[in-house]
Amino acid sequence: MVYTVGEMAKLLGVTASTLRYYDKEGLLPFVERSSGGIRMFQESDIEWLQVIGCMKKAGMSIKDIRQYIEMALQGDDTIDLRLAMFHHQQEVLKQQMVELQHTMEMVDYKCWYYETAKEAGTVDAPQKMELSEVPERFRKIRQELRTAPGTTAEI
Repeated sequence: MVYTVGEMAKLLGVTASTLRYYDKEGLLPFVERSSGGIRMFQESDIEWLQVIGCMKKAGMSIKDIRQYIEMALQGDDTIDLRLAMFHHQQEVLKQQMVELQHTMEMVDYKCWYYETAKEAGTVDAPQKMELSEVPERFRKIRQELRTAPGTTAEI
């Protein structure tokens, strides 16, 4: 089956302009064109496009994605290079997940902080709590906030 840019975009949940951008950046060398220059996407292009979308979400640059596609089109001689590329991105994502988890812990703490302040009618309530009064899951974040350079009070 052949798909237009709009049909493929809808199928993948992206905009047509995203697919056009990918093409302009050299990420779609496998996409055929009609005699009039219209892109003609095939069923086999879906997996490529999903991988490209995944790589973008994983934070890979257009340059690196283009390099990956070029290597893939070269065949089996580039398997090791492609594997190394994905292992590297895997490590980048793991580090980002650690950072996001820390961010979520901070947000959870601040939600607790302001819920406690709201219930008491003042930020003095959570602000003046002894560490032992703070729920255990928030103590590490509280200590981190209190020991940050230049910190005198929570905001």
